[in-house]
Amino acid sequence: MGSSKEPFIINRLKSVGYAFKGMLILVKTEASIKIQLVIAIAVTIAGFYFDISRTEWMIQLVMIGMVMSIEGVNTALEYIADFIHPEHHPKIGLIKDVAAGAVFIASIIACIIAGLIYVPKFS
Repeated sequence: MGSSKEPFIINRLKSVGYAFKGMLILVKTEASIKIQLVIAIAVTIAGFYFDISRTEWMIQLVMIGMVMSIEGVNTALEYIADFIHPEHHPKIGLIKDVAAGAVFIASIIACIIAGLIYVPKFS
């Protein structure tokens, strides 16, 4: 009983490859993710410099991952919206604004958390 379906491990490896390709496209093409990557590197350096706790590291890494992941979803939504309706349309604009708003919310919370972690280090 032969099957033309790929073995599970091959399928998973291909999926990881596609995900990695998507991440590279995001980093190479999107200015906002480049800025977020620079900020992520800066707070990572700050984490080592200030010897933040294990819990602070976990929270900081979760926030970096959350902001950058939501930015990826926002970018994907923009690509879909532009593909579906290339010319300006109010509903497409609304969709893009809402997706950007989600990134903004995550970024604000990330900034608050960074303040909670690092401001006391300067006192």
